[in-house]
Amino acid sequence: MLRPNAKAFIGAIAALGLAEILSGGMQWHAVDLQRFICYYLISIIASVLKVSLPGVTGTMSVNFLFVLVGIIELSVPETLLIGCTANIIQCIWRTRSKPTSAQVLFNVTNVAIAIALASSVYHARFLRGPNFSEPLLVALVACVYFVANTFPVAAIISITESKSFRKTWQACYFWSFPYYMIGAGIAQILHIANQHFGWQISLFILPLVYVIFRSYRQYLGRLEGEKLHAEQVAALHLRTIEALSLAIDAKDHNTHEHLRRVQVYALEIGKELGLTEDEIAALRAASLLHDIGKLAVPEHIISKPGKLTPEEFEKMKIHPLVGAEILEEVDFPYPVVPIVRAHHEKWDGSGYPFGLRGEDIPIGARILSAVDCLDALASDRQYRRALPLDDAMAKVKSEAGTSFDPRVIEVLARRYLELEETVRKMPVGKRKELSTRLRIQNGQAPAAGFEVNQASPASGQKNEPLFFLESIAAARQEVQALFEITQAIGNSLSLGETLSVLAVRLKHIVPYDGIAIYVIKEDKLVPEYVSGDDFRLFSSLAIPMGDGLSGWVAENNKAIINGNPSVEPSYLNDATKFSVLRSALSVPLTGLNGVIGALTLYRSEKDSFTKDNLRVLLALTSKVSLAIENALKYRQVESCATTDYLTNLPNARSLFLHLDGEINRSKRSGGPLTVLVGDLDGFKQINDRFGHLEGNRVLQLVSIAFKENCREYDYVARMGGDEFVIVIPGLSGDKLHERIAQLENAVRVTGMAVCGESLLSLSIGAAIYPEDGNDAEGLLSAADRRMYSTKQLHKRMDLVPNAPAKPWVGAVQ
Repeated sequence: MLRPNAKAFIGAIAALGLAEILSGGMQWHAVDLQRFICYYLISIIASVLKVSLPGVTGTMSVNFLFVLVGIIELSVPETLLIGCTANIIQCIWRTRSKPTSAQVLFNVTNVAIAIALASSVYHARFLRGPNFSEPLLVALVACVYFVANTFPVAAIISITESKSFRKTWQACYFWSFPYYMIGAGIAQILHIANQHFGWQISLFILPLVYVIFRSYRQYLGRLEGEKLHAEQVAALHLRTIEALSLAIDAKDHNTHEHLRRVQVYALEIGKELGLTEDEIAALRAASLLHDIGKLAVPEHIISKPGKLTPEEFEKMKIHPLVGAEILEEVDFPYPVVPIVRAHHEKWDGSGYPFGLRGEDIPIGARILSAVDCLDALASDRQYRRALPLDDAMAKVKSEAGTSFDPRVIEVLARRYLELEETVRKMPVGKRKELSTRLRIQNGQAPAAGFEVNQASPASGQKNEPLFFLESIAAARQEVQALFEITQAIGNSLSLGETLSVLAVRLKHIVPYDGIAIYVIKEDKLVPEYVSGDDFRLFSSLAIPMGDGLSGWVAENNKAIINGNPSVEPSYLNDATKFSVLRSALSVPLTGLNGVIGALTLYRSEKDSFTKDNLRVLLALTSKVSLAIENALKYRQVESCATTDYLTNLPNARSLFLHLDGEINRSKRSGGPLTVLVGDLDGFKQINDRFGHLEGNRVLQLVSIAFKENCREYDYVARMGGDEFVIVIPGLSGDKLHERIAQLENAVRVTGMAVCGESLLSLSIGAAIYPEDGNDAEGLLSAADRRMYSTKQLHKRMDLVPNAPAKPWVGAVQ
């Protein structure tokens, strides 16, 4: 059924064309009847030589040549009769489908209008001047006839078949423009020949007509081949899309119906909103593939029958980005990737991953997000039941202007019932089932071998009553041992002591040759306790989460029995780092907020751990995990009490405890003990100019520089602000002066590295035990006074730039 705008357009063309035909009939006269009949018959033959146009339901013949000849040689009524008759025959002769009366009427009247316009141009007096030659006039007539004939046809095709007018005209008619120019040349030649030899020479035009027809056919054959190739490529893309959607379906079996419904809704809304052909094609692909990024989301999160935790939601939020990265490799000829990347953005900017808002979100993504939400609300999910469709639509509509584009919601709210009915009437194709549940018979064992199931002694190997008595006794001993272990590890908050007690007592019930207890620190498993064989190897490891045997256990929160210990250092890619142990039993240690580490036992014999060993460890893990977590928290609290939070250096409290110990040691040994107090000059200027974040970075870098320029047993502490204290035992005289110079230079270098100019320097004061004080307070006070003297000297030197340098004020007495 034709749309109202199509009916109006056809009516207008028909009215104008019929008026021209009626006017021509009323003015009928034949200049030379014999010549007219000859041209008339030839034009009818030419109208049969037609070709089908690619991509549209239309044809084109070579009778335009006789229309041009008629405009030049015949009267307007004669030309109208030739053109209209030839067009009627072209419409009804051997057509793919029988044309309607409206189509025939439109084509005939459109030709009549084109002939009238071209004739009026040819006979216009103002174009008959000396500056406008006859050939140029005929070429202009051909151009007018071409435009007047093809524009209305392309327009009605674009209206009725929902195609772009510009693309339809370019693809189906523009290519024929050169043939119209050739026709104009032939018409001009015939006109000249007729003037010299008579109109009968026109009979020789028939071979030319056939040549033009054959060239039409060959050109359109190539065009049709290119079109077929393009369709094959498009079909290949579609099959690729469907294959990729299978990958999504393999992860989430509720997805296929969801994708099919979303696609129907999205495409219809996109068409109503006037999306281009490329945007529609992109939306068709994106509606199937928008969730492909969920392949990177753990399945337990996707299928979780409840609300997601913040951590789980963080993992879920990566799927638009991952999906876009996957689809970038497909190289679609239309913009699929931006839609997939932005399909969780919201109109008010509160979406993810980039927080786009309003028109910055691609129109395809805006359509997809609204449709996707409606279908999700109206479908059963593992975490809630489906809402009635009307309720779901009401909820989506309430989000217009916040989550969704109001324009999209207006169309969706108006058409959702119609679209739902369309989806229900669609035939349900048989979905290809993936072989996820097929049992494969071939294949004897994986390369690493199977886990060995250590069965209990077979019945009948011993006297049955004796065997049961031994089993009861063993069970009692096991319970007693587990009780003692849990009691022992709960008696201390010292992590080292707790793990040492655990290792010793555990060996009595689960024999091992080596033990390693790893704790997660910055996404790595760091050994907190190691004992037994390959002690040096396991002590040196820092296993990334997911790597090695223990890393896999901690990452997946699953135990491994009789694994290969040699894979522990595999991430190092060092052939010299390997273990001679041959079996491992590893269990995750789970605290209150997730996995905190792994407990791994190693044996020198292959497959030496049993299911009973695993059962015992699993029975202990909750208590062991709690004890380790408490010990780690205690260590953290203890460290915070004695450690500066910014630089990780000892703080003032820790400094006094250490300094008292060093003074006592110096009393016993009689050796020198030096205390340096340093203050950063220019630090306030750095804070003011570069900000406090850069100031904090300066303090951290200075702390590192101090430690690098001190010995392992020297003690560097931060008193507060930009003041540092360094305790240096056994160093005095010139060597002490050298050390101070190194520290001053290190501060200058750090300041240059951060600020790009010499803003930072160091003022140091020194005090030596026992000359400058007998206790910590006395030494620090003396060093502090000398530091301020040095600072005053630096200020005077800054005021007098050419003043000679003075020796260090805090000179050792």
